[in-house]
Amino acid sequence: MARPDGVVIVSERYWAFAGVDGRLREGTMPQPPRVLANVPLARGLVRLGLALAPLLSSRGAATRRERLFVLAALILPFSFVALPSGWTLPAGLILTLALLATLLRGRALSLHGAEHRAIAAAEERRLAPTFDGAARPSRFSPRCGTNFAAIALPTALAAQEVWPLTPALWTPLVVTSLSLALSMELWRIVQAAGRGPLRLFLLPGLALQRLTTREPRPDETRVALTAVASVIRRELA
Repeated sequence: MARPDGVVIVSERYWAFAGVDGRLREGTMPQPPRVLANVPLARGLVRLGLALAPLLSSRGAATRRERLFVLAALILPFSFVALPSGWTLPAGLILTLALLATLLRGRALSLHGAEHRAIAAAEERRLAPTFDGAARPSRFSPRCGTNFAAIALPTALAAQEVWPLTPALWTPLVVTSLSLALSMELWRIVQAAGRGPLRLFLLPGLALQRLTTREPRPDETRVALTAVASVIRRELA
């Protein structure tokens, strides 16, 4: 994930945050419980929760104020059921815009492009040429969270429309959790599909990446490559 002041790179076991000021923070990713690792729906929710570890860790990539804000942004939507019906949508839009403004401030868009380029360089085995500026892998990524959001949003809207039970205090939690779980299962299928027709599900997200990424400068790409190198070094140790 891209941050306003650096890039976080995550593998199955490790994460690293490289800052534009030269600092490097490293950590270990929590592992999902074995009993849930292969359970459909549950495995997706667990993976989503664990993906926040580099942000929510006390020694991670976010400040204490940012961690509190991210937690609030995750929890507050479940209280919207108590709002008058006409207030729910405006409240959701305000919260979403505030979260996006926090996550995408500063150099986050350029570093987002650098993140994708660094990962592509690792997958294409062109780390050194990319670091030297001789190679420029794509700044667009089929596994970007933007692509997942493009799948999750219509899934959530559809789930709200077809939810058969009378709304209650627990309805937002259940509908949101179910929508995210279904989106993760679809995401897994699309990612495993190679170049088949299911890859069409990625087109909206790839188009959105033209807004959520910018062409990175060489020094920004090197920041991302520093985080990639940290993770690869520990994975191969």
